[in-house]
Amino acid sequence: MKKIIALASVICLSLVFFASCSKNDDPADNDLFVGTYKGSISYSDGKEKKAFDNGSVTVVKTGNDYHFRFSDGIPNLTGVSFKKEGDNILVNADLLDGVKVIRINASSLNILYTTDGKTWTANAKR
Repeated sequence: MKKIIALASVICLSLVFFASCSKNDDPADNDLFVGTYKGSISYSDGKEKKAFDNGSVTVVKTGNDYHFRFSDGIPNLTGVSFKKEGDNILVNADLLDGVKVIRINASSLNILYTTDGKTWTANAKR
């Protein structure tokens, strides 16, 4: 009976040990970039221009896409996809359809995004 209890204990401890170990976890796969960044933001659609030195951008992740919610009545950017650059940086750089450059890491967000005659910019930090 002691051998069965000892064997069951070893099996249980082994399961707990292996369950607690995970693969190398890349922060870019997590929600490290989700949150609010504060700094200068602007928007232009050809008719009007809005610019704020103390604005904010809230980053939200849904599936593999990111959404950027601007403050102060600036329209949001939605459905932006990224590629990883290093361990802790996401970059969206697409020059085929306008200028679309978004660089984001844990502490800063830089946006220069132009499409369909509309331009969003942000230079913000957490």
